[in-house]
Amino acid sequence: MGRRRRGRAINGWLNIDKPQGLTSTQVVGRVRRLTEARKIGHGGTLDPLATGVLPVALGEATKAIPYVMDASKVYEFVIRWGVATDTDDAEGAVIETVAERPTPEQVAAVLPAFTGEIEQVPPAYSAVRVGGARAYDLARQGETVELKPRRVVIDQLQIVNDPSLEPDETALRMLCGKGTYVRSLARDLGRELGTLGHVTRLRRCRVGPFDEATAISLDKLEELVHSAPPEQTVLPVETALDDIPAVALTEGEASRLKQGQTVHVPQRREGMVRAMADDVLIAVCELMDGRLKPLRVFNL
Repeated sequence: MGRRRRGRAINGWLNIDKPQGLTSTQVVGRVRRLTEARKIGHGGTLDPLATGVLPVALGEATKAIPYVMDASKVYEFVIRWGVATDTDDAEGAVIETVAERPTPEQVAAVLPAFTGEIEQVPPAYSAVRVGGARAYDLARQGETVELKPRRVVIDQLQIVNDPSLEPDETALRMLCGKGTYVRSLARDLGRELGTLGHVTRLRRCRVGPFDEATAISLDKLEELVHSAPPEQTVLPVETALDDIPAVALTEGEASRLKQGQTVHVPQRREGMVRAMADDVLIAVCELMDGRLKPLRVFNL
């Protein structure tokens, strides 16, 4: 007889407002202890310095994590000019300083060059794998990390007004795609402006359908789970798939799809869809020529 897995079978999402100073893994650990969830993961790492939206998946929602990782994201951040650190943010050690400081007009003038599809080298202190090891582990061991440039997409990049800024700082807001590093952008903007730059503040405001307006703190989560079962607190699994068109199935079609079989449907659209039966998520599928092929099946 198989060993029974410990924990509660909870399926859904928690939109957590990550506090500064905790890693994403530490946040997941707190959520696990509060909910006693059997299976849990998160939809995109935030640095300890960063705050903001961290979608946490429980149970069957973990199958939808790749779709959240691929979603667009919004960040607000502050760059300090004239100083470079080894991590490209305020948590690192200062490695170089220069006297040059850009004006707001100079910063605004270079932003279009960093909008659209661009090449970006990840920071040395990043989770990118180099020969099977994480880049940040190699960097902490004193090794020189050579990372290859990646193609990323920045849809919008603009200066925002922030009265709390120091004279050598600029606040920016960015809408971007998967894999974009804010720390790399700060570093590269500094170089383009003939100076240096690193991130002093960073907040993620949105990840796909998860927005900071509806995010809850860990303290708020603790209050909620003490007053009601965790199952009543989570968002539906399909929350992460809201931008994927839905196709309605009968019970028989849903049963065949769950068994991995292709289902014929009278649909003209093609591409990725989510199959639903009686408002219950069945699977994410590829639809082509009226055939539904299951890509990821959910047991809800």
